[in-house]
Amino acid sequence: MKRTLWVLVVAISASLLAARGESPTQGLLAARADDVSKQVEWRYYGGDQAGTKFSPLTDITPNNVQGLQVVWQWKHWETPLPQYGTFPGFFESTPLMIDGVLYVTTPYNSIAALDAETGKELWRFDGEAYKIGQVLSGSGWKLRGTAFWRDGDKLRIFLNSRHRLFSLDARTGRPVPSFGNNGEVSLTDGLKRVSDFTHMTQSSPPIIYKDLVIMGSQVPDRVQSADPVGQVQAINARTGKREWVFSVIPQSERDAGAKTWEDESWKTNGHGNVWAPMALDEARGLLYLPTTTPSSDYYGGNRKGANLFAESVVCLDVTTGKMKWYFQEVHHGLWDYDNPAPPTLVTITVNRRRIDAVVQVTKQGFAYVFDRVSGAPVWPIVERPVPTDTNVPGEQPYATQPFPTKPPPFVDQGVTLEDANNLTPEIKALAQAEMKKYRLGPLYTPPSLEGTLQSPSQGGGASWGGAAFDPDTGYLFVRAAHSIGRNRVAKNDGTDSLVDPDYSNVFARGAEEMTLRGVPLNSPPYAVLTAINLTTGEIAWKVPLGEGSPSLRNNPLLKGVTLPDRLGSPNSRGGAMVTKSGLVFIGGGDGYFYAFDKMTGREIWRGKVPYANNANPMTYRTKSGRQFIVMATGTGADNALVAFALNGTTPATR
Repeated sequence: MKRTLWVLVVAISASLLAARGESPTQGLLAARADDVSKQVEWRYYGGDQAGTKFSPLTDITPNNVQGLQVVWQWKHWETPLPQYGTFPGFFESTPLMIDGVLYVTTPYNSIAALDAETGKELWRFDGEAYKIGQVLSGSGWKLRGTAFWRDGDKLRIFLNSRHRLFSLDARTGRPVPSFGNNGEVSLTDGLKRVSDFTHMTQSSPPIIYKDLVIMGSQVPDRVQSADPVGQVQAINARTGKREWVFSVIPQSERDAGAKTWEDESWKTNGHGNVWAPMALDEARGLLYLPTTTPSSDYYGGNRKGANLFAESVVCLDVTTGKMKWYFQEVHHGLWDYDNPAPPTLVTITVNRRRIDAVVQVTKQGFAYVFDRVSGAPVWPIVERPVPTDTNVPGEQPYATQPFPTKPPPFVDQGVTLEDANNLTPEIKALAQAEMKKYRLGPLYTPPSLEGTLQSPSQGGGASWGGAAFDPDTGYLFVRAAHSIGRNRVAKNDGTDSLVDPDYSNVFARGAEEMTLRGVPLNSPPYAVLTAINLTTGEIAWKVPLGEGSPSLRNNPLLKGVTLPDRLGSPNSRGGAMVTKSGLVFIGGGDGYFYAFDKMTGREIWRGKVPYANNANPMTYRTKSGRQFIVMATGTGADNALVAFALNGTTPATR
């Protein structure tokens, strides 16, 4: 059976290049010496290896941003495939721009190369990952980016596709024969505790350091407790050989952290994986991992203890994979409070002291800030008592959790009756009546048999879009959702083959987000964009983000209610990008792309996009001297990669 499909998109210009013995991409790469001083690339998923999502470009400013228009669109080719039981998920890709070429991934873990000036497709590579069936994760098929490696004049694109890693020639899209087995390697062969390779997939791009390609994995939440443990691995970029593996959960009684798993429960629990992007301090050779909740997310009766190194920031020596330091943000997690976002490496000045720091934004609405070399908190982090009362048999919630003293939370935390939606007296009364059916309490109130209302919900707070950092102001920009979830566990009856712990959440995808006939239990805004001043540790500004869905605005309960312009759109997880010219760009999740003044949070511009977005934007300047801003939108077959520039036109899609 043919395992991969490579397609070269041929146009007249491509044919002319081929006549000279060049591929279309080679022609663009050859032009890199032509006025490259005008060209500013976007070489990494987060703009740089530090994940700052900052661009030095100043062409598009607060004074001219109103002139932004769509200049081209590109649509990926993927549709539901009933023969494999698969359907493409959200188009969440943030492209790379290198040497005048965009490299954009697709939900089915394929990739295409586009001319960065025109959006013309140059080649595509389809690894046919969909042939092994639908991804078990509730969020479905997605791949948010890719990574490149340069060796002299050779440029390689590394595509981590489901359970495989491909090395592709950036000029042609063809697999590199010298890498692994004709251009690909298995990411599961030889790993510990991988009982079924279809339970592992990839959602984030790799990190490249010298000759190492480093990646984590995504493991579906609702699976067997002994399913794959979170493992980060480094692959040799030349040969495909695995160089090192770091296991988030200890795999030996001698391993660090093993004693935090009572009764050797590390032997029978999995997950803790690193599904969000990582960050790299290239100069120091330090790699930063955002780890996640152990199985089964909401029940820990079979894993008593703190459960290191789950739900932690972990710093590794990138050359060896050995741990340098860690900080656990959630002990014995019961709320699916994965670290959902890449750490952000920043340089800040606090009390006149210059600090190279790492910031981790979290689902629970905290920004943890550490010295990135020593791991020492920049501001004190205090262990505080939290509720431990639960009626779930066998559960032993942890008695304390770490709370940063600065910065303050960027979303509301915990649930009381006073948090009931107050858009109208009727809605407030209905919301409070519903809330009284469940347990309420502060952040980290444990799950219960009748259900505990949890805020932020399992979706966050912050999400995988992460934070953007402006080095000129010291401001960190983070998008966050504000919703209430129901965390209810029940005894398993054995009918669900994907669940084997004694107890698990009754909602298949975790702590169900609660609504009242489609209206959230809590008051708006339901999503916010926040600027945190990392010099002072205080919030500089906070504004609602997104209009909210039409179904919410047209809900019968809200008939006749005067609603704010921006209710907030909580279902988009995409993050922000900031430019030196003073703008913060972000998709609202509502069919609009926004630009805010980075100093004040004032909305300066919004532009219509074809579909709601669920991706991070990026920007670059081509050798023509024109700055573009690009963002993926849509889901499934309804999708478009949209490019904006000043004084553009709006052509049809390709």
